[in-house]
Amino acid sequence: MSRTTSSHKLSFKEKLGYGLGDMASNFYLGFFGLFLLYYYTDVYGLAPAAVAFMLLVSKIIDAVSDPGMGLIADRTDSKWGKYRPYLLWGAIPYGILGFAIFFGPNFSDTGKLIYAYVTYVGVMLAFTLVNVPYSALLAVISPSAEERTKATTYRLALAGTGSLLVAALATPLTRWLGGGDELLGFRLTMGIFAVASVLLFWFTFATTKERIKANVQPTSVKNDFGTLLSNRSWIALAIACVLIVVAVVARFASSIFYVKYYLGGADEIVFWIFDKVAVFSSIGLIGQIIGAAITPILIRYADKHRLVILMSLLHAVFLVLGFFTPQENYWLAVTLHFFGIGTFGATITLLFSMFTDCAEYGEWKTGKRISGLTVSASMFALKFGSALGGAIPGFILAAIGFVANEAQSDGSTMGIRVMATIVPAVLVVIGGLAMIYYKIDRQMLAQIEQDLAQRRESAGAS
Repeated sequence: MSRTTSSHKLSFKEKLGYGLGDMASNFYLGFFGLFLLYYYTDVYGLAPAAVAFMLLVSKIIDAVSDPGMGLIADRTDSKWGKYRPYLLWGAIPYGILGFAIFFGPNFSDTGKLIYAYVTYVGVMLAFTLVNVPYSALLAVISPSAEERTKATTYRLALAGTGSLLVAALATPLTRWLGGGDELLGFRLTMGIFAVASVLLFWFTFATTKERIKANVQPTSVKNDFGTLLSNRSWIALAIACVLIVVAVVARFASSIFYVKYYLGGADEIVFWIFDKVAVFSSIGLIGQIIGAAITPILIRYADKHRLVILMSLLHAVFLVLGFFTPQENYWLAVTLHFFGIGTFGATITLLFSMFTDCAEYGEWKTGKRISGLTVSASMFALKFGSALGGAIPGFILAAIGFVANEAQSDGSTMGIRVMATIVPAVLVVIGGLAMIYYKIDRQMLAQIEQDLAQRRESAGAS
């Protein structure tokens, strides 16, 4: 079979199928980012500081499980490939544990916290089981960087669509299904998204194909990590990804508090069945989808890492403007949120495509392909960012004397404004500037593609 990139054009069905896997992921990440801190504090009755500490402690496990899953996936050999089997079998525990988080049994305060620890750690392990192989699948779906970027565009556009569906439907569904019982509403709403997530992962499994078959070479875990850490561009990319994701999740986790306690009237219906929180979150995620969709156009004019720097700086500008927005100007705040998350849509699309570029670079330099380990960093960034981004507002709420479901003092209101705007702005700037140290440009990537295509063709012939 020819190894030229022209023979590996991805069909619409396959790009759609691949992208729907991240919609399944963002039914959870979107739900957690927007509502987990609020659910734990305002609905389930846990202390903000206890929740923040729990989110951070859980990342100690992820620091081991994410690269560990990458190593396992790289060494998997089945009739379905290295990575696709995990989409088939891992989706079931993923669905069950996601629902369990919001089941909300009526335990004592200590029992509730223990239950939160067990279910949150459990769902993050299930997320690792499915999403590390899912992300690594991108590296073997096509040898063409252009085709992988197209697949990534579908992925991030549909990821944004998944989060958009959560933002638009979660609060109306919670009110409707709960009938006034917010805990029951969250439980039933999450049940719907959990079932949908499982079905979407199965569709991704059925519609995708692993085209790059790496030669199986005996190698040690130590050598694999040595190969990864020698890739300086990967290190810069991982740092940038973690910081930018932390910034955006902190923004999302703060949004419901920003709307409810600063802009006011969170339950006010402003469009059809959608309240202020739903509209604010949804409009931002529409921006993310648009940002992801235009990314292939943007990369025609500049290298990916330079675009990440630019988009990050623009995002910070919109966040700072949001800090100075008067509380009566709800629609101005919505507009700034739309443009800010729009820049993130382009940024995260670029970052995810660059992880597979780093995998290609590593194979080009060393002859070893460790896609699972390389892209497991993207999963760790997502989960670490989700946890730390949710934890930072929790610690801030505890520090400013926040009291749930009550009018806030001037100091608490100012703290909420800062955590929703200034804190993520600082993080996103630092993350963007880390990309100064990323060295894989367009010219180098073209050479890598050409050289690897020749190697693979020669290996196939022999």
